[in-house]
Amino acid sequence: MSDFNTIVQTVAVYLVPVLFAISLHEASHGYAARYFGDPTAANQGRLSLNPIRHIDPFGTVLLPLLLYFTIQVPFGYAKPVPVDFSRLRNPKKQMAWVAFAGPGSNFVMGFAWMIALVVLSVLPPTEIGAFLRKMAGAGVSVNAAMFVFNMIPVPPLDGGRIMTGILPMSLARPYASIERYGMYVFGALVLLMYLGVLNGVLLAAIKFVIGIFVMLVSPLTAMLT
Repeated sequence: MSDFNTIVQTVAVYLVPVLFAISLHEASHGYAARYFGDPTAANQGRLSLNPIRHIDPFGTVLLPLLLYFTIQVPFGYAKPVPVDFSRLRNPKKQMAWVAFAGPGSNFVMGFAWMIALVVLSVLPPTEIGAFLRKMAGAGVSVNAAMFVFNMIPVPPLDGGRIMTGILPMSLARPYASIERYGMYVFGALVLLMYLGVLNGVLLAAIKFVIGIFVMLVSPLTAMLT
């Protein structure tokens, strides 16, 4: 099989899972922010489940492909949903929940894809069924990867903002100041992944999350088999 055909097949399998994993991640931040009192995302028309509104050409398309063909862990990012933390009713406490909404949505989506994978695995074998099983498997791995990566406790990642919300104010302020170097931090993490420095730890964490999905869906698996 040619490299071109491999790329086309990979894109076909991962396109829907990646688009929704990234887009719903961002939309979830906006919905959580609105719930806690910040309507910024809603006012700017970013409270949408339409992936087109959230696509970033590099972060949503090129970066996931690059990482898939180098380290076999496809993840990326979308256009960040604007959140004005100062407009939250309790900014320090609620910023942690707004931040967790993104990776939390990835956990839920990963579990939903696992349910789909279990159901598809017991259906009669067909060509479309085989494709959908690959897509469901991709949905599980993509969302597990996004959950793990975004929970790294370093600003500007969601895990860093969660940590800022948890730390006492004396530590939270200097810790949050790291976010001004956000692009450098993100770039450094991607570079370390590309070089293989973080891969062992991240892959172990991703397998652990997938193991949780398997455990949660085990009653359904037992019922269908």
